[in-house]
Amino acid sequence: MIELTFLGTCSGTEPMPNRHHSCVVMEIGGRYYWFDAGENCSHAAYTSGIDVSRIRAVFISHMHVDHIGGLANLLFTVHKVAKVKKRRHINDNSYDVFVPDLKLFGAVKEIAGFGTRILSGSSGVFPYEHEVKDGVIFEDDAVRVTALHNAHLKETGEDGWHSYSYLIEAEGKRIVYSGDVKTPKELDAYLAKGCDVLIMETGHHSVEDVCGYAKEQKVKKLLLTHHGREILGDIAGAEQRLPSLHSDAKICHDGDRICLS
Repeated sequence: MIELTFLGTCSGTEPMPNRHHSCVVMEIGGRYYWFDAGENCSHAAYTSGIDVSRIRAVFISHMHVDHIGGLANLLFTVHKVAKVKKRRHINDNSYDVFVPDLKLFGAVKEIAGFGTRILSGSSGVFPYEHEVKDGVIFEDDAVRVTALHNAHLKETGEDGWHSYSYLIEAEGKRIVYSGDVKTPKELDAYLAKGCDVLIMETGHHSVEDVCGYAKEQKVKKLLLTHHGREILGDIAGAEQRLPSLHSDAKICHDGDRICLS
């Protein structure tokens, strides 16, 4: 069974009641796979019963603050739980972190305190960083993750790509995490072979456009997150319109847990 927990469902707005910036956690076989790390994600996870010592990998779509604002604190929390609680990490003393920009991630680690007396020594757990490129970037006995760059940052690719969407293949399912995209059609390559679940941002697109695209691409289940002002300004209205737009769609809220069996 796959369980998705939405720790943050807001786009990069000013603070909103009961919502934090983007973060989705996928649990498979007692291991956690983290997609983006917006503000408050480690606190929300730890206090809701998600065992951070079972994080196997973290995947960042791009380095905007609403997607990495909680990343330094997540690194700090994983390390401190292992060191203070004497809790052995699922992957011994490290876990994988995939980021589109290693230089900026270096700054995140400095903020978290790695390399200082605060987070040093042989005890604790340390992130093992990888730079995201197109193609398969991670595979273990439960999950395979493929990255595909998108045009959210309006790049030409001349200096590489720094914004990605992810395809997660697990337990016979194809799950797509959009990250932020300029247009939903950038996901065509992922959806052409079928999509069981699309976790799609609505911060830059209307509900009607996203649902129309998902329906056209025969997406089985649509989970909306990273909400922009259209949804945030009228949640009830958006939820009322949803059933007529897609047969299996949900506007996600912070704290939602969804089982995919």
